[in-house]
Amino acid sequence: MPIVSPVGHSEWAYALAKDLLETTLPRRWAHTQGVAEQAESLAPILGADADTLLAACLLHDIGYAPDLVDTGMHQLDGARYLRNVAGADERLCRLVAYHSCADNEARQRDLFDVLAKEFDQERPDLARALTYCDMTTDPDGRHLDVLDRLAEIHARYGPEHVVSRSITDATPCIVSSVRSVEAALSDVRQADTG
Repeated sequence: MPIVSPVGHSEWAYALAKDLLETTLPRRWAHTQGVAEQAESLAPILGADADTLLAACLLHDIGYAPDLVDTGMHQLDGARYLRNVAGADERLCRLVAYHSCADNEARQRDLFDVLAKEFDQERPDLARALTYCDMTTDPDGRHLDVLDRLAEIHARYGPEHVVSRSITDATPCIVSSVRSVEAALSDVRQADTG
């Protein structure tokens, strides 16, 4: 696997994510493609970071790939693979490691110290943008409101699952991130029409 160059993250990320998810986890691949579509809609507010966000969106769930599962925390497993095997840019590793307020899940799984020791957090605006893309896309790649997405996650996992407990703890962070990105998009749209 080639080491990622600083240019063209998204093309490389697409090929890697497709290879890891399309056959083994087709529904997860559909979600990933929908998340990437959301990323493309954020280009007006991200400028030069749009390709980095798109790449992170394509890679955010690779830790679910059966060959990558180690800790059971897909954010950490995916970020480790990107760093240790794929030689990915550190920013991508950080975005994947902490996507969608993952520090809450790390606490639930007693992995927070491991996560914090191995990966620094990425810039807040990019982290919020990735959360927006992930948390406004359902498992089949369709776009929806963040509150509907949170309800879908709870329904899919059930109230006692670690993911549901983590999402409950992370809800304020997730909703705040999504609303912040929505406001930034609205401001750009108003400026374009005004």
